[in-house]
Amino acid sequence: MPEQVVTCIPLGLIDYKIAWDFQTSLFDSIVSRKLENRHLTTPVPTENFLIVCEHPHVYTLGRNGHKEHLLLESEGLEREQAQFYEINRGGDITYHGPGQLVLYPVMDLENFYTDIHRYMRELEEVVIRTLADSGVTAGRLSGMTGVWLDPEIPGKARKICAMGVKTSRWVTMHGLALNLTTNLSYFQHIVPCGIKDKDVTSLHLEIPHVDIEKVKEDLLKNFQSVFHCLLVPPDHEDVSKRLLSLTTDAYKT
Repeated sequence: MPEQVVTCIPLGLIDYKIAWDFQTSLFDSIVSRKLENRHLTTPVPTENFLIVCEHPHVYTLGRNGHKEHLLLESEGLEREQAQFYEINRGGDITYHGPGQLVLYPVMDLENFYTDIHRYMRELEEVVIRTLADSGVTAGRLSGMTGVWLDPEIPGKARKICAMGVKTSRWVTMHGLALNLTTNLSYFQHIVPCGIKDKDVTSLHLEIPHVDIEKVKEDLLKNFQSVFHCLLVPPDHEDVSKRLLSLTTDAYKT
């Protein structure tokens, strides 16, 4: 299979709703192309994207989550300067904030393989390899998604990376959130991912002097390696137009 091209879009620190709408616009464009291809003798190849960003303080609840796992009322959210959204990914509740690196792959899995289980495990593998590059041994916890430290040691398992995705017609959105220098106190206001008896950690807590910029580079390197793809820069003019449109619409509402 030829190496797939994935357009890597760094958005920096960006409002969650704007980023969600942005990835939705990419997701919808891929799905539309696939539907149009049904009527073409020679189908037009679909594109693949990888959004890389961070968010201001926000809690998000997956479609099968439990709202009671958010332990803050509206006044508490305002006090913590945090937003809350019920969204269309899998999983329960999680937190995003500064110091947490988020990857949103918006890809047509038919360009790679058609196996959601494999896709989730490969997202985990990207993070496991990245942590290994920094000298941290991580792994999987049986029956749970995400990446964990000391997953098999009773009382010591702690999550360092949460995951939740949506797929339709083999197109993906949402993704993973890796705690780098995250303020972990924000996790005290939720039952993270609906798991009551496991801790959350960050790479900075495990290795205080870790080179964060190198970790970010390693994450993208390992994404390319695991998914056998080539990350390429975006058309910045197109990205700017999309974001400007979304930002303008946000001011109208």
